[in-house]
Amino acid sequence: MQTDELIAQLKCYAGRTPRPADFDEYWQRALAELAQVRPQVELRRAAFQAPFADCYEMYFTGVRQARIHARLLRPKRKPQHPGPGLVMFHGYSGNCGEFSDKLQYVAAGFTVAAMDARGQGGLSQDTGGHTGPTWHGQLIRGLENASPDDLLFRQIFLDCAELVKLITALPDVDPARIGVTGISQGGGLALAAAALVPEVKQAVVAFPFLCDYRKAWEMELPTVAYSELRDFFRWFDPRHEREQEIFTRLGYIDVQNLAPRIKAKVLMATGLSDNICPPQTQFAAYNKIKSPKSVKFYPDFGHELLPEYTDMTYLEML
Repeated sequence: MQTDELIAQLKCYAGRTPRPADFDEYWQRALAELAQVRPQVELRRAAFQAPFADCYEMYFTGVRQARIHARLLRPKRKPQHPGPGLVMFHGYSGNCGEFSDKLQYVAAGFTVAAMDARGQGGLSQDTGGHTGPTWHGQLIRGLENASPDDLLFRQIFLDCAELVKLITALPDVDPARIGVTGISQGGGLALAAAALVPEVKQAVVAFPFLCDYRKAWEMELPTVAYSELRDFFRWFDPRHEREQEIFTRLGYIDVQNLAPRIKAKVLMATGLSDNICPPQTQFAAYNKIKSPKSVKFYPDFGHELLPEYTDMTYLEML
């Protein structure tokens, strides 16, 4: 397919995962639960320090009493006026990364936080309590529980929103200059955070994961990212008698269904040869964003480091 033809199709794509009828009530209930949480923030001075940055290991309490870890970096020199805040999210199964790769933002006056998603490769706590598989994959965690409120990614999305709110409330942060960013899962989490926290003003994401689960499953791509969907059907619904029910429940945690809530300016980067998070799934979310938005296409790139993306993110956030 020619690049122009593919792009034209992407810009018209509406997504395949169902939107549950009570979707808005679901997230209203989730945010009400989050509002009752006492964060109990703890800052521990990190072993790593920089001449112009104070670096901390940050812990706070999320929903279901999980202790969530993030890395927090603050300019050592206090500005005359509050500065911008930036919250960063990592890829699936990863962690918040090192302090040093965030210093360029602190040098520009940003307060920066990067979160460990619960139950993945960092220090955040997964309080568990799930029926069904916990061996492989978090997309399916909670699908067999009685209530969709138990979906693990609901709790992760709420952790993202809580961290953004905590950073926004810091005295040296300007609440009118809050940005979020991430790649792959991090891109999906950044969009979810922007949807749940309307104060977010800027989101820069690359090939966001967590979008249009049904389309990803239908494309039968040889990818680790969505393989757990196939595993779930093999284990729990081998004849696909519950297929509509399962994808409808996944619709609660599908970023495309949250996307209309986003008020931030959004910049997305997409590799048109991505077979991990296919462009169609990304555009299921992108096309539903109603706020100012733009996309940068990389026709010959897949799910990989995109040239100039890091510089583009930095300049967009300034």
